[in-house]
Amino acid sequence: MAVTRMSCGRCNVAIEAAFPMSRLGGLPVEHQRFIEMFVLAGGNLKEIAEQVGVSYPTVRSRLDKVIESLRGEIGKTQRVKGTVLDAVSGDATAARPAAADAARLIKGI
Repeated sequence: MAVTRMSCGRCNVAIEAAFPMSRLGGLPVEHQRFIEMFVLAGGNLKEIAEQVGVSYPTVRSRLDKVIESLRGEIGKTQRVKGTVLDAVSGDATAARPAAADAARLIKGI
């Protein structure tokens, strides 16, 4: 699903467009909730395990699944294919991007 309409209930103004969704918004709800718990616990997996009543390895496994899912979402929207080094390297006959272009690629990741 995609968000295509936003409206204000107070003034009845509506805008229709193709609104982008955040990468986190593309994750399953259970992954989003885990990320909320992770942030609120300051990244302390032991604290999450105690709060939820499960073992540390169970929480760590869940984090690994969230990371894998988020990497998949990032892969869907990533503009540069391969590594940054692949993007800025080339053969001797190809023109190499300037340092500023390489810095822009790194910042875009």
